[in-house]
Amino acid sequence: MAERSTAAVDVAAAGGSKPLTTGTAKATTDGTRDAGGTDAHKDASRTEARSTTRDPKAPELHSGHKLAKRYRLEECVTRLEGFSSWRAVDEKLRRAVGVHILPAEHPRSRPVLAAARSAALLGDPRFVQVLDAVEENELVYVVHEWLPDATELSTVLAAGPMEPYDAFQLVSQVSQAMATAHREGLAHLRLNPGSVLRTSTGQYRIRGLAVMAALRGISPEHPQRTDTEAIGALLYAALTQRWPYESNAHGLPGLPKGTGLIAPDQVRAGVHRGLSELAMRALVNNGATASRQEKPCATPEELAKAVAAMPRIRPPEPSFATPPGGYQRTTYQPGAYGQPPSRNGHPQPAPVPPPPPLQSRTGRALKWCVSALLIAALGLGSWQLADALLREGDPSSHSQSDNGEGEKKPAIAPLPIKEATEFSPKDSPMAENKASLTVDNDQSTGWYTGAFYNHSNFGNLPNRKQGSGIIVDLGSIKNVTGVDVTMYSGQTIEVLGADSPDSRPTDLSGFKKKIIDSRTAGAELKANAAKPVKTRYVLIHITDLPPDPKGGNGYRGGINEIKVLGY
Repeated sequence: MAERSTAAVDVAAAGGSKPLTTGTAKATTDGTRDAGGTDAHKDASRTEARSTTRDPKAPELHSGHKLAKRYRLEECVTRLEGFSSWRAVDEKLRRAVGVHILPAEHPRSRPVLAAARSAALLGDPRFVQVLDAVEENELVYVVHEWLPDATELSTVLAAGPMEPYDAFQLVSQVSQAMATAHREGLAHLRLNPGSVLRTSTGQYRIRGLAVMAALRGISPEHPQRTDTEAIGALLYAALTQRWPYESNAHGLPGLPKGTGLIAPDQVRAGVHRGLSELAMRALVNNGATASRQEKPCATPEELAKAVAAMPRIRPPEPSFATPPGGYQRTTYQPGAYGQPPSRNGHPQPAPVPPPPPLQSRTGRALKWCVSALLIAALGLGSWQLADALLREGDPSSHSQSDNGEGEKKPAIAPLPIKEATEFSPKDSPMAENKASLTVDNDQSTGWYTGAFYNHSNFGNLPNRKQGSGIIVDLGSIKNVTGVDVTMYSGQTIEVLGADSPDSRPTDLSGFKKKIIDSRTAGAELKANAAKPVKTRYVLIHITDLPPDPKGGNGYRGGINEIKVLGY
């Protein structure tokens, strides 16, 4: 199947294989099977040819067109089935975004809006975030994050099968994320190598949650089973570099005709046995299970628990490759070093000897200058050595990493957090009872602001000019060296320390210690302070909000998880 690899906005919008027409759950065309176990990729080539024909009802848009006077369309990535997907630029926040567009009268426009707004409410950073969902000027469009530095799983698999550790991380992260989504009543239904992205840090992000299924009109009877099987197919492909069905899909060859679904360790030698069995337990169609006949995993929750119960898989040891042909021993012969090779059996002329040393008055002056410089350098080095020795014997000259008794300061690590409270000066709290969710080690929960309109700086309201955020109480004064925060993407944020250790400040005048300078951050802020800051109270301070992911023209922010680093 023809491939189209581009850093794009969704499963159909960018990456993996070209999007194919989908009707119902029993006629998908991405190489998976439907919930009943029947193959649904019987005639992919003809279906693809039909689906790539532009629908006459698709909106007539072009590069440079602006939506809501801020989203400038740059490149059309996909145009089919009445909708189009674009790479665009949010001119207000100066960042790349992805946009799905379809006519307001399209029969799927309402389900798409509903799906986008539901996905935005999840606020889980493991999913590509929906930033806006709007209906205006006879168009419906969904705006979401664009991750240009992430790599599609289809591109990763094109290079070969994954190492067991990488495959384990894939199935662990994706199954946990989808388990969280299903607990909130959301399904993906279009999980494939084009809808999973791997970041440079090894984290996996899922795009198109609920939205791609709504764009394609997919609504199977058993959504949890559909997503679980799709995760099993991803793991199968990661282990074997094959799609676990007879049809080729997503740039991967299918299984040989007539073999049926066979375990990954029977497809390729050296496959991790535990991961092979796990893939078969997730691929529950037609009763396919592991060789030990363990219970199939029918939901992402069950699959995530099965992954957690596996023995730990360690990352591969770094290898030092031997040069091709092995190491070669070089033999040096007296008088032969640097000799030019012979040509046509005749030795080359001997090299011209260097000129004799300078004997003139200029040469003697040059020698004296060089000697003087050498003597000065030796004197300077001796003085520095003596000064260092003297300092070694002076206890007051020891660095901060030594407390005078030869004991090094503790290593930097996440600090224990006693309490988290909402920073909401001069106004009633917005979600004070949710503040503790920012330190519960669960990125699927968090604290969120209300919606503000007209202005992103909390509506430019007089009683909101100090912004909002979360105050973290470390219990006692600590040396804070940095933070690791997951949150709504696009917020302008700074990190401040309190002056007084006795009581928690109630307004900005009590937070004068700068830990992290103000910046517009993505879905995660990992930053280090220029130098350690002694404080007990740390304020994650939000001063400007991104567009409300629930849709509309408002602005909204939030924080999912906070870790404070230090000693």
